[in-house]
Amino acid sequence: MLLLAHRGASADAPENTLEAFTEAVRQGADGVELDAMACGSGEVVVCHDERLERLAGQPWEVRTTPWWKLSRADVGTSLGFAPARIPLLEDVLDALPAHFLVNIELKCDRVDDGGLVASVARLVRERKLAERVVVSSFNPLCLFRLAAVAPTLRRGFLIDPDKAWAPQAYVVSPLVSSHSVHPSHEACTPERLAAWHEAGLRVAAWTVDDPRRARALRELGVSYLITNRPGRVREALRDVAPAA
Repeated sequence: MLLLAHRGASADAPENTLEAFTEAVRQGADGVELDAMACGSGEVVVCHDERLERLAGQPWEVRTTPWWKLSRADVGTSLGFAPARIPLLEDVLDALPAHFLVNIELKCDRVDDGGLVASVARLVRERKLAERVVVSSFNPLCLFRLAAVAPTLRRGFLIDPDKAWAPQAYVVSPLVSSHSVHPSHEACTPERLAAWHEAGLRVAAWTVDDPRRARALRELGVSYLITNRPGRVREALRDVAPAA
């Protein structure tokens, strides 16, 4: 089971920043999960929230704000850390170690993605990273679009726990997932894991910081565990060897 640092090592550094991704490397993660969205001037930025009230105390909407302005926002102080900046996806990809898995979550809840899918596919292709990138999204339209522009890029559907389970898991996911399915960890049961494995899909469970739950999910056969605390979870998993 590989450990992916949720928005970087976000318990110990400001989420979705170069500082958080560097900390994930230091803590021994196998990769990172990050959020990608198109900003007002077209660049792909790494940010989770549609607006920056929580992260920077600013009312700016990311999809309508140009990069020159977003690049000035301090997204560290409001979270209790030192000042930090929103990075471009290309800068994050260039900064991560060559062995790191990167789960890029496409953040877009609209039909028009503002060029997000095409831009992400281009960045991955230019850097020859397809073998270590998984692209996920709650928006099946983004994954359909990705399949059209980059059919070999690995795709995983994120299952929204606030929506009906069956249509997402048994209708949408088989249509758009080529590599993995991404449920909340509470949704992971032995029966569901068995069905996904039978379908040839890996499972990426989110978001787990409890060592006991991490061990249980490893026993169930989860492939990717998304955690805010990769170092702590790594140590806990080392303490208890997996069953033979």
